[in-house]
Amino acid sequence: MAAASFELPLRLGRSSSVGGIRQPRCSIGRAISFPLSVTWFVTGRLGRSPSIKFKKGSVGPLIQCSQSNSSASTSPEFESLTAESCVNMGLSLFSKGRVKDALVQFDTALTLDPNPKEAQAALYNKACCHAYKNEGRKAADCLRTALREYGLKFGTILNDPDLASFRAMPEFKELQEEARLGGEDIGYGFRRDLKLISEVQAPFRGIRKFFYVALTAAAGISLLFTIPRLLLAFKGGEDAPGIWDTSINAAINVGGIIVLGGLFLWENNKEEEQLAQITRNETLSRLPIRLSTNRIVELVQLRDTARPVILAGNKETVDLAMRKAEKFRTELVRRGIILVPVVWGEGQGAFVEKKKGFGASPKAESSLPSIGAEFEERAQSVVAKSKIRSEIRFRAEVVSPAEWERWIRDQQKAENIIPGEDVYIILRLDGRVRKSGRGMPDWQEIVKEVPSMDAFLSKLER
Repeated sequence: MAAASFELPLRLGRSSSVGGIRQPRCSIGRAISFPLSVTWFVTGRLGRSPSIKFKKGSVGPLIQCSQSNSSASTSPEFESLTAESCVNMGLSLFSKGRVKDALVQFDTALTLDPNPKEAQAALYNKACCHAYKNEGRKAADCLRTALREYGLKFGTILNDPDLASFRAMPEFKELQEEARLGGEDIGYGFRRDLKLISEVQAPFRGIRKFFYVALTAAAGISLLFTIPRLLLAFKGGEDAPGIWDTSINAAINVGGIIVLGGLFLWENNKEEEQLAQITRNETLSRLPIRLSTNRIVELVQLRDTARPVILAGNKETVDLAMRKAEKFRTELVRRGIILVPVVWGEGQGAFVEKKKGFGASPKAESSLPSIGAEFEERAQSVVAKSKIRSEIRFRAEVVSPAEWERWIRDQQKAENIIPGEDVYIILRLDGRVRKSGRGMPDWQEIVKEVPSMDAFLSKLER
């Protein structure tokens, strides 16, 4: 029997984007404690963590790791029971649909003094099991521990298809908000990544905040020296300073402290709003769509090649908007417009299709090159871009509608729009939101506003 394999949800180093690409599970470093013949090689990729993989080789039979197996307690294999072997066994059990037994193995692994990598793998895969069973709170607790204590990257949670159902639950929203704010309960890794992107988009904010703090401190020190002089001025006397001049100096210092302090708080609020928007943009970039060729990609793969227009509303409204867009099809295609209809309620009751095992099936993987692939390398590859561009047509279908609805409702709240209203969202070539509004778009106006793909303004968006 071939050994169960998995790859740790672990990233080494820093990616050029916030959040990593989905980390399929592979063996931690060696198989269960019995002889096997494997060929090892290390791969390092831009945009995802280096990982150790192995080719299939001849292995002995897998052993049962459950501590309840008394017959194995006296065998040599049981004596060499490790956290690593239990994680591998848990994945093997899950691939057979034995989710409860897999959870037992992951729990057992956590009791066998695992190293940080093994503990991270056990907690992460345990969360995937709970997500499979729609146990959002338990999945969130496992992921929170992995984030806080074992260095799990939040981007892994954003991109793993096995957690698609979890991302559509309110528990994920809570976890994402905690990760954005940072703290002892969840760590500061995700917030640090967001702040790096924020600094790129607003490079002078840090300098402004420094000057606000420095000038506020200077005004405060000056005020400390002015207050005694003001008291002397009120007492009067031959050596007393002038009341008018001293009062003006004190007023200037107080006013400076108030204004500069207000500007500092305003900058902080703007930064938090920007971090929240970056988080939504990152979540949006990982949402999957199905192209006209039946190929499934994530929006991040359409960057520089298309401008998705998201139409969200009830079925009648969305269908009407799609029919109106057909009249301007030629001009919209010249501008890289691809329509993405989202009908309210389509994601209720079925977050994702239940499947046995982690990740997509081999058949699905052949049609899902975006999931588990190196998105940043694809974005930089001219060949990959050309292939995706040739498959882009005028319309795409959403995959995992519940995730799409949750993102749109979050965006509506951020823009003070009642969640559930009909809205449209137009994205730029770089994946950021270009324009949004209530109702459906005026296609004639969009044709006038959006430049064609070969225009100079389109090059600036890339």
